[in-house]
Amino acid sequence: MTIGLFDPALASPVQLWLTFLVAGLITYGIRLSFILVFAHWEIPSWLGRALRFVPPAVLTAIIFPELLINQGVLDLTFANLRLLAGLAALLVAWRTRTTLLTILAGMFLLWFLQALG
Repeated sequence: MTIGLFDPALASPVQLWLTFLVAGLITYGIRLSFILVFAHWEIPSWLGRALRFVPPAVLTAIIFPELLINQGVLDLTFANLRLLAGLAALLVAWRTRTTLLTILAGMFLLWFLQALG
């Protein structure tokens, strides 16, 4: 796939690594700029409280379509293995409150269910 003027199929390994390096530096620079700017400002308490909800909201927006939509259609059946594994992971998260265990449980169950089917 060609992206702009860069064709990865025609690029040398050096060009690819330079592209990765430049992209990483740009990303790091953008993130560092926000850290440096907001290090000197006091964030209002109401904004700090509101920002606590951003990571769960973003994660939910990423995960829910993967769990609920199968081949472009809403799938709330027992045939939807991702939904079953996600529900099991939710149960593990609720009981243990351990991120790594939640991820491992969900991934293992999905792998196991796919191997059965």
